Amino acid sequence: MIDLSPAQAADRITALLAAPESRTLEFKRISAKHGRLLETLCAFANTDGGLVVIGVGDAKDLKPGAKPESRLFGIEENPEAFDLFRRQVMQRFDPPMTQLHWIRVPCTLHNGQPGHVALLRVDKSEQVHSVVGNGTWTRMEASNRELSAGESTDLSYQRGVRSAASELVPIQLELLDTPTWRTFVAARGLKTGTMPEQLQRIGLADTVAGELRPTRAAVLLFAEEPGSLLAAHGSRADIRLMVYSGKTAASGAVPNLRKTPLTIRGPLIELIDKAVRAVLRELEEGLTLASSGFKTKHVYPERVVKEAIVNAVIHRDYRLNRDIFIRIFDDRIEVESPGTFPGNITAGNISRAGSKARNPLIVQNLREFPAAPNIDAGEGVKMMFAEMAAAKLYPPRYSQNTETAVETVTVTLLNLARPRVWDEVSDWIDRHGPIANSKLREISGLDTLAASRQLRNWVAQGVLAALPAASRQQASYTKPELLAGPGDSLSFGLDNDNEKTKKLF
Repeated sequence: MIDLSPAQAADRITALLAAPESRTLEFKRISAKHGRLLETLCAFANTDGGLVVIGVGDAKDLKPGAKPESRLFGIEENPEAFDLFRRQVMQRFDPPMTQLHWIRVPCTLHNGQPGHVALLRVDKSEQVHSVVGNGTWTRMEASNRELSAGESTDLSYQRGVRSAASELVPIQLELLDTPTWRTFVAARGLKTGTMPEQLQRIGLADTVAGELRPTRAAVLLFAEEPGSLLAAHGSRADIRLMVYSGKTAASGAVPNLRKTPLTIRGPLIELIDKAVRAVLRELEEGLTLASSGFKTKHVYPERVVKEAIVNAVIHRDYRLNRDIFIRIFDDRIEVESPGTFPGNITAGNISRAGSKARNPLIVQNLREFPAAPNIDAGEGVKMMFAEMAAAKLYPPRYSQNTETAVETVTVTLLNLARPRVWDEVSDWIDRHGPIANSKLREISGLDTLAASRQLRNWVAQGVLAALPAASRQQASYTKPELLAGPGDSLSFGLDNDNEKTKKLF
């Protein structure tokens, strides 16, 4: 456990006492019973991570007129219980938690005696954890909720602990004996045994009740129309390409589509190739802007477009009954893939962490084809950010939507040259938090009206989001990926790079 010096601790204690409990911050006094504390650690690990402050009472328990410092009880309130809690942290989770970070902060307790508050930071986990003998928990806005068995299973799929691609499906093996399979066999060097024996030998089929069945991955890799076969079993596997007129998808009886949507089908190796070629063909043609009559050319690096499509195909959640959607607008491309971020990936850390293989069986076998797609073992996403920066475009923007019937992850590529000042603004937000008009003026040299116009443009483009404010003069802005999900307030989360939480820890 790291100890802070008194000088370092003073500001930390002040910031802690001023912070409200939230989705990723909780205060607890230490007591002989540790059930609620363990539930909170479990919930943080299973959601977005968080910070538990041990030795501080709830703000709602403060008596009228009492000073905030009267909440400081410290771990000295019950040192034996604190030692027991630390042992239980190592013993009471299944699987064990490894991403835990401790700091001990010296302070003056409510009774005037010297003492310590313990900070325990919990990272978002790649796994799904349970408290032994006390269930599986998730985090709400400022409380914990126990998951049912079905919800726990769903969470294991969302995290990528389980992969629907590895599950067996009741589809006839002969439907996989296609030219794609024969190309794969030759490239892989499978020379002995029948087709069913070969599939079983490489982990793409297994026996259930005496019957050999293929995995969903095998169907996706080799069937001529995987989406059609899997539709009968509650999932989909096709890609829908939509080309819109303008910058939004108009709702109503008459959609603003430039042409009939294209459905792209086939085994994954062909699906990726067909989709990439169809999108690049649309981009090469350019789009005529309805308002001006001029053609706009899309200038995204080809490697970035291809990587976005490859990632959508290989990392999607194949248990979900939804196709991949690629939408081309006048000013951007959106690639929407069914599922949530797997593992501990978030919109805030994906540029550094890269991607996590939700479906390793698909990734491993796609690599065996003669012309395998560009699967870079997690480096492809980092390449996308680097290539967009080199092209002087805005970085790829990732977002997760869990408020719809089928959760999705969308990557947006903006066809907009980024102004030089954006890099400074982005860095400021990463280091200091939300930015206001006054700080933008200081950074850029713009006057008040020009700075306001630039901030509004960034909001319209989706690279910034406005935070709630009492007046326009008090408005501040942050990156959408730093928001706390569907709400507008900033979270105290850790994996979303919120600088406030870093300072608290």
